Amino acid sequence: MKERLVTIRNKAGIHCRPSSEILNAIKQHFPFHHVEVSAGGETVEIDGSILSLISLGLACGTSAVLRIEGPDEDAAISQIGDLFEKEFDFPPR
Repeated sequence: MKERLVTIRNKAGIHCRPSSEILNAIKQHFPFHHVEVSAGGETVEIDGSILSLISLGLACGTSAVLRIEGPDEDAAISQIGDLFEKEFDFPPR
């Protein structure tokens, strides 16, 4: 299992659109991974539901621990962790 500390940089936090992009990346590139996120004393398993991720209330500046287990964990933790730290711009310019 790989673990990475991420800091949310998106001004609006991790809301519906960023959650959707994160979940789509997990489903497309790392479908056989166990992914969980911990923040503020709460841990959720990212199970394909946007609500599980949104329930953490990850606001800008919040730190969270991302844990990933499965094949090619190094690539998974790098790509998914980068999405958590991405500054999303919706709509894209």
